[in-house]
Amino acid sequence: MKFLDEAKIFVKSGDGGNGCVGFRREANVEFGGPDGGDGGRGGDVVAVSVEGLNTLIDFRYRQHIKAGRGGHGSGRDRTGAGGKTVTIKVPVGTQILAEDKDVLLADLTRPGQRVVLASGGDGGFGNTHYKSSTNRAPRRADPGRKGVEFGLWLRLKLIADAGLVGLPNAGKSTLLAAVTRARPKIADYPFTTLHPGLGVAWVDDTELVLADIPGLIEGAHEGAGLGVRFLGHVERCPVLLHLVDGTGGDVPGAYRTVRRELEAYGSGLAAKPEIVALNKCDALDADSMAAARAALAEASGAAVRCISGVAGTGVPGLLRELMSVVRESGPEARVR
Repeated sequence: MKFLDEAKIFVKSGDGGNGCVGFRREANVEFGGPDGGDGGRGGDVVAVSVEGLNTLIDFRYRQHIKAGRGGHGSGRDRTGAGGKTVTIKVPVGTQILAEDKDVLLADLTRPGQRVVLASGGDGGFGNTHYKSSTNRAPRRADPGRKGVEFGLWLRLKLIADAGLVGLPNAGKSTLLAAVTRARPKIADYPFTTLHPGLGVAWVDDTELVLADIPGLIEGAHEGAGLGVRFLGHVERCPVLLHLVDGTGGDVPGAYRTVRRELEAYGSGLAAKPEIVALNKCDALDADSMAAARAALAEASGAAVRCISGVAGTGVPGLLRELMSVVRESGPEARVR
């Protein structure tokens, strides 16, 4: 299944049905009277967040969503049928924005959340509605109100406990594959990861959801490489795991490059709790690892964990530390 995290849709709610002008014609009712029913209400367009979806690809092929029109009223005070409501299913973590992309209309962060995107038009009144002691034979009936029609943007931000960040080939996908059942593409060239991926690791019988995003390079906030578009998928994470390739030539520079891109992106990413890990330590001798660790600690100003996603060295302890930070963030930080 292809990954799509942004889609534009056009929604139209149903028009209301027209009211009816009608009069009774029974032989046993001497003077008859008005009996025109009201029109039915138009259908709504509703969005609901569901589990089991992690892409908006369905809306590449279904961009126009239209609800049903309300039925017209009829004689004998019969109200028209209500228009059919259309419900679209979106992944948990989907934001709904106005057509200008500036106004956030809804943020569906939990399964089962529902939001009415477009309300159907009201049905028109039949002539029964207008009868009175001074107007016993009204010939007025109202047309139904029109539904509304406009464009919307759907933007998906994956929901995870920890987000993996780093330069291309820092080993993020390898670590994700090692600790979860996710099977991201892994290769020895940059930008192997082209779209975000999720995996669930188990830490002492508790699940920890990890999000892997494409690597950042210098100038990503200006569009270099794959840009910073995918950083939105780690905005909801309570903690970031910053992986640095221990076999790279400039370990401190690699760390600083990613930090600059996080700061340029904004949205509070640079202020999130961060755990720094020196990856691929199985390929380093003791002296090289110690030197790289010291240089990275000086650049980051934090303790550095030495791990190997391939060999599994230091990974269990790292996952427990991530879980500890997530728990300290409180249950409200673990948006589900």
